[in-house]
Amino acid sequence: MPSVLPDGEPMPEDGALPGHALAGAGQRPLGFYLHVPYCATRCGYCDFNTYTASELRGSGGALASRDNYAETVAEEIRLARKVLGDDPRPVETVFVGGGTPTLLPAADLVRMLAAIRDEFGLADGAEVTTEANPESVDPRYLAELREGGFNRISFGMQSARQHVLKILDRTHTPGRPEACVGEARAAGFEHVNLDLIYGTPGESDDDWRASLDAAIGAGPDHVSAYALIVEEGTQLARRIRRGEVPMTDDDVHADRYLIAEEALTAAGFSWYEVSNWATTDAGRCRHNELYWRGADWWGAGPGAHSHVGGVRWWNVKHPGAYAQALAEGRSPGAGREVLPEEDQRVERILLELRLVDGCPLSLLRPAGAAAAARALADGLLQAGPYEEGRAVLTLRGRLLADAVVRDLVD
Repeated sequence: MPSVLPDGEPMPEDGALPGHALAGAGQRPLGFYLHVPYCATRCGYCDFNTYTASELRGSGGALASRDNYAETVAEEIRLARKVLGDDPRPVETVFVGGGTPTLLPAADLVRMLAAIRDEFGLADGAEVTTEANPESVDPRYLAELREGGFNRISFGMQSARQHVLKILDRTHTPGRPEACVGEARAAGFEHVNLDLIYGTPGESDDDWRASLDAAIGAGPDHVSAYALIVEEGTQLARRIRRGEVPMTDDDVHADRYLIAEEALTAAGFSWYEVSNWATTDAGRCRHNELYWRGADWWGAGPGAHSHVGGVRWWNVKHPGAYAQALAEGRSPGAGREVLPEEDQRVERILLELRLVDGCPLSLLRPAGAAAAARALADGLLQAGPYEEGRAVLTLRGRLLADAVVRDLVD
């Protein structure tokens, strides 16, 4: 969850949505995102809404504590039930992110999931994911999660090289994420993801290849590989500005992406979103697909964002303020926006173009359609899908996805 909240109109104290938000809801999947904002230490590149113990000390008191956090989130889930009324949809995906969710006891994560099950029910075959720090789980913890209903787990690996992890301020031991994959499999997890980051200052091509080889060799069925984005206000941004570490340029990012595509494809992975690869369709992250396809989700937790029927809202950032609102019977929402049809059209292009199926050409205005024709001629879009009415990126197009999107939304 980003650390900066957008502007918007005030959120009603009871969290009520406009009447049109649930129109046609039965045709859209419903998911839940649960944000756990706690971290043992702050990574130098992280701009998410997270807090270490020292940052919370004396700020929000007991309300900001981890001890009663699961019950606080459960209270927001009960609020969601009231707001959505008699919406009959069971929840199809649950994703617990952070922060470091696994700083909480496994029983707390299971308790939050149970609140969703009690209030909404889970669809048959629902995908239930948690992120995990490799050093904060062990076989017993993983077994408790699996027994409690989690069936997918995502480990933050980032790199297999110690000097790269040091630049990122990651504290886990190289090799530990790979061992976690085996432990998760032994606990019965059907789907396991490893997150990687490329383009860290001081990382070489060989370092990146070593990280890919280690991740592939661990046996996950999903790998996410993201270019490092240096966010203003982070420790890493300050170090780069002081000249302590070099900035990685876009050409290096492109080279690393091509290395990832080659290695992952050779190992049996297929891309389905610009930064995500899976060995099977079942291995894809259905929760993220829900975001990319503009479905409905409720985000519970400090700073969490939600979207239902073209209405987007976001919660207050601080854990103490979040808990205080719920304790007083108020929505923790800090603001919201009702998306005009044009904004929804633009968002569909922005998100769906990143997917392996692309976006319908019918979404494009005349200027965007002309841009799509140029992108096809330039080898940025695939000819076959284009002829069938869809804009689908080529490999070269994936490298330039942001630029292609900017042209198509005109």
